[in-house]
Amino acid sequence: MMLHVPQVLSKAVVADIRQQLDQHTAWIDGQHSAGPQAKKSKHNLQFDPQHPVYLALAEQIEQALRQHPLVQSATLAKHILRPIFNCYQQQGTYGNHVDSAVHYSAAHQQLIRTDVSMTLFLSEPEEYQGGELVIEDTYGAHEVKLDAGDVILYPATSLHRVEPVTAGRRIAVFTWAQSMIRDDWQRSMLFNLDMTIGQLRQQLGDNEQVLQLTAHYHNLLRQWGEL
Repeated sequence: MMLHVPQVLSKAVVADIRQQLDQHTAWIDGQHSAGPQAKKSKHNLQFDPQHPVYLALAEQIEQALRQHPLVQSATLAKHILRPIFNCYQQQGTYGNHVDSAVHYSAAHQQLIRTDVSMTLFLSEPEEYQGGELVIEDTYGAHEVKLDAGDVILYPATSLHRVEPVTAGRRIAVFTWAQSMIRDDWQRSMLFNLDMTIGQLRQQLGDNEQVLQLTAHYHNLLRQWGEL
């Protein structure tokens, strides 16, 4: 399931984060975090995770993701990895790749399975040319270029790439969630059911039928969930 989640960060928060990122020369070669295969096609910069500013910004992003109702419902996250800030400029690109299935989380001191990929845009679309995130699935290739503060969620199993940035700077954040629901189809079903329950509650209140649907949701979560 692909999902566009608007305004996870307000424009004011985005501006503050951008100001902090822009005033530090702590960008390093993105290949430091790339595997042998990815190094052949990854050409970008990443904000140094050892820089004193990084941790506070990363925790701010992670908290915003955890607290957003749509992100919660779509990911059913058990863990979220510490976000990484990246920058594409001057023909920077990242060719077709699939994200690693497992990452080590220093925050949790354990391995985390990557079920859901998340990209949060920090540059407005008009700030750069090119730089589309292209995600491929059974329905074809989908180009994504969102407003600053918006997030795109998609299965970490997806083949995806970032097209070359031909002008300007594309600054974004990416991270992954390990979901309580490993299977993407099951996550999609639960998300759609949760959205339907929410709409019915607004229309009908918590009547008997809505309560029954809510019970079905939680019983499916109980059946499929991994804690």
